[in-house]
Amino acid sequence: MAIRVLIVDDSHFMCKRIADILEKDQGQQFEVVGIAGNGREAIVLAATTEPDVITMDVEMPVMDGITAVKRIMAETPTPILMFSASTHVGAKATLDALDAGAIDFLPKQFNEINGDHEVARQILKSRVRNVALQAERIKRPQTQVLNVYPERLLGAISRRKLNRYEFELLVIVASTGGPVAIQKILTEIPAQCSIPILLVQHMPGNFTHSFAERLNALCKIQVQEAVNNDELLPGVALLAPGGQQIEVEARAGKKFIVLQPKVAGDIYSPCADMTLTSVAQVYRNKALAIILTGMGADGREGAKIMHKAGSEIWAQDEASCTIYGMPKAVVDAGIVTKITTLVELMKIFREIN
Repeated sequence: MAIRVLIVDDSHFMCKRIADILEKDQGQQFEVVGIAGNGREAIVLAATTEPDVITMDVEMPVMDGITAVKRIMAETPTPILMFSASTHVGAKATLDALDAGAIDFLPKQFNEINGDHEVARQILKSRVRNVALQAERIKRPQTQVLNVYPERLLGAISRRKLNRYEFELLVIVASTGGPVAIQKILTEIPAQCSIPILLVQHMPGNFTHSFAERLNALCKIQVQEAVNNDELLPGVALLAPGGQQIEVEARAGKKFIVLQPKVAGDIYSPCADMTLTSVAQVYRNKALAIILTGMGADGREGAKIMHKAGSEIWAQDEASCTIYGMPKAVVDAGIVTKITTLVELMKIFREIN
C-alpha cells in the first residue's frame, strides 16, 4: 500500500520537485494526496486527506511551518518531515519545529542533502518512508506502550551511579529525534557537574552551531560546538560539528578533541562508531555511552569496543524513542548494562551532585 504524502511549501517549484521524486519512484511506494501553499491550508488538508506523512516548509506566508506543526500535532497528529533553509535563521527555526513535534528534517537545497542528486533523491524517499512509519506511535497514547525488557536492565540506577563520579567521560549518541531528547537531558544537568560530556548527533554542519548555541542558552552547564584541540573539561559539553569526524586523544595527561574532515565512503559525519572507538582506547573502563533515538545502527560497533574495554553502555527504551534503530542495535548486540526511558534519564542527570 502506497504511503500517502501531503506536501506543504509556498514554492510551486519545490512542491513539484518533491512530488516528481516521490511519484516517479519505481516501487510506487508513494502517493501525493495533497499540496498546500501555507500552514493554514496544511491544517485543513491534514484533516481531510489523512496523510501518512507531511513534508513541511518552515518559512511560508499566511501561517509558518512551526505554527502549523503545533496545530497539526494537537488536532490531527501526523508524522512531519521539515524542509529548512540552511541558514542560521533556518536552523534555529528547524529546531523550533522539532520541539513542536516534527520528527525529522532535511535541508531544502538538495545539493546539501548530498552532492550526488540521485543519492539525494534516494535519501529523501528513505526519510519520508521512515518518518511515515512513526504514524502509529504518534497517534497512540504513550501509556499504551509497554516495555518488555529483562528486569535486570530496568533498575532505577545503574550498578555504577553517575553521582559517584566513577565515570570520567559521558558520551551521548543520537540521530533522528535526538535534538529534542538531548535537550531534555542536558537541561537537567546541574552546573556543578564534574565530568566532561561529548555529544554526537547526526546533523548537517550548517545546523550544529545553532544547536550548540540553543543548548548553551538553555542549560546550566556550558555547551559549545567542538573545535580541533578542544580540551575535555568538567561540566562542559562539546557537540560534534556536522560534516566532520570527531575523536578523543590523550596528551600529557589531558584529553583533547581531534577533528578530521569527512572522506569519501563515510556514511555518517559525525560517525558515532569512530568516536566511541577512540573513547574506548583513551578512557578504557572509565566512560559511559548512552545511545539515544535514531535510525540505523551507527554506534553499535564502537559501543562493542567500549564494552570490551570495560566501559558501560546504556540505551534509550523503545517506548520513548522517536525511532528505535540505534538503541535497538546495541541492545540486540547484548552489550547494554541499562535500558532506560527518557524521563528516567532526565531524573538521573538531575540528581548528579
